[in-house]
Amino acid sequence: MEAERDQLLLTVRNLARFHREHEKFYSESPFHDVIQLHRSSRALKALAERWSVVAPLERTSPSPFAGAPDLNDDRATETLGILFMESGDEPAEITSLKADLGALAEANRTTGQWLADAMATAWDVLEALLAYPGLADLLAERHRIVTNDWQCATTAQLVARNLDRAVAILGRIDFTAAALRADLAGDRIAPRYVFSAAEMIDHAADLAAQSAVLTHENERRWRIFHDRVEQIVAGPEP
Repeated sequence: MEAERDQLLLTVRNLARFHREHEKFYSESPFHDVIQLHRSSRALKALAERWSVVAPLERTSPSPFAGAPDLNDDRATETLGILFMESGDEPAEITSLKADLGALAEANRTTGQWLADAMATAWDVLEALLAYPGLADLLAERHRIVTNDWQCATTAQLVARNLDRAVAILGRIDFTAAALRADLAGDRIAPRYVFSAAEMIDHAADLAAQSAVLTHENERRWRIFHDRVEQIVAGPEP
């Protein structure tokens, strides 16, 4: 039994060391996604704002490589390179944007599921720490780490859902020049869809930022818990 207790404590020490370092990365990395999501949203909103008021052109340039003055917005072009040309095709940047959002959604879905399963296991394992009086005052701190990470798991899954739905909304829009001009001459449904997609992307970004904050809050808890476990391992069993 003592050998089992010692092995458990060594495992706990290992987790406190390496997962603390691991979480330092994940307290920062979501912000990279947040920046990219905000850039995507900003470009889409710029297009939606223009398409809400601009009049569609009746005469266009004969060159397929000419930019479409009515469909383009300089802010969207500067931010994501989105350029509507008289060739009439969906801009490659729009196609890439939808693919990138879908890939980020899948990454968050996979990470969220793995983390949720890991935290469910961790929660059960932590019950064994109740047998260590030397950790009595830090039990809530260690459980809070798991709780925060569990919230991050759920948050990642919500990020995925919002991004998936944003892609689905964008999928309702025909981004060819002819279709957009017909929409601008009619009910202007496209900009409404674009605004909704952008707002869902914004919410996904906000959720990702909240996840980073939760992970960052664990840093102090990991530090004091790791130091206490080190003391117990180094000294006589309490």
